[in-house]
Amino acid sequence: MATISEEIREKIDGAEMVLVGLGEEFQCPECARKLPEYEKGKEALQKAGYLWMVPAWDDYCGRKAKSDVCMVLGKFADILAEKNYFVVSVAMNDYIVKTPWRPGRLVMPCGGSRKLQCRGKCNEEPVILSADDSLLLEEIMEDLYRGEFMPEKAGGFGKCKSCNTSMVLNNIYAENYNENGYLEQWNLYMKWLQGTLNRRVTVLELGVGMRFPSVIRFPFEKVAYFNRKAQFYRINEKLYHLTEELKEIGQGISQNAIDCLRNL
Repeated sequence: MATISEEIREKIDGAEMVLVGLGEEFQCPECARKLPEYEKGKEALQKAGYLWMVPAWDDYCGRKAKSDVCMVLGKFADILAEKNYFVVSVAMNDYIVKTPWRPGRLVMPCGGSRKLQCRGKCNEEPVILSADDSLLLEEIMEDLYRGEFMPEKAGGFGKCKSCNTSMVLNNIYAENYNENGYLEQWNLYMKWLQGTLNRRVTVLELGVGMRFPSVIRFPFEKVAYFNRKAQFYRINEKLYHLTEELKEIGQGISQNAIDCLRNL
């Protein structure tokens, strides 16, 4: 009898299209969360009002803990390489961006740590971090890891050229999150979704919780429900249950999604 990972691999191979959702289980690997410095650093960011640095902190701690998530996602991207797929991620980690997905097939509606935006309500387009900005961010993370977070350094990302307000990382933790950073990719995703009707679609909801259900969880259910050729897999350590409408074409699997991909 095939394992669930073998079954999923078989469904991917036989699909015309593959829809992938990466959720909260990918935000910060367990090995990083176990570092004694992790919670202390996160608390320091929260106390100082710099939660917009949390995605960068998650990335940094993942590297410190020698997480293998980059390798796991790279292997997954190789499996998908010949398929017509799209990846939607509410996790904001840099390693998701670095995964060799097919160009234009990833959208991250919650942002991440690769772009800067105006801290105010200015509509100036988010900009990609410069090399100097990236070095400064790494230096701030190193300070935080040593327990020496200095908020004044976080003001070193420059000023908005339109309103002269300080710049922050472009993600959902920003007080005035600028969604222009992902809308172009979101429009491509919406267009791609239109082509899934009456196609053999494998829908993989991986590690998705209930923090942003309107981004992945509910829309993915809708895609599967209205396409009777779809096969739906919801993989999550705790929130793996399916609605009654999806039980005929789907499976809810109580497993960490990273572990599941590791075995594909």
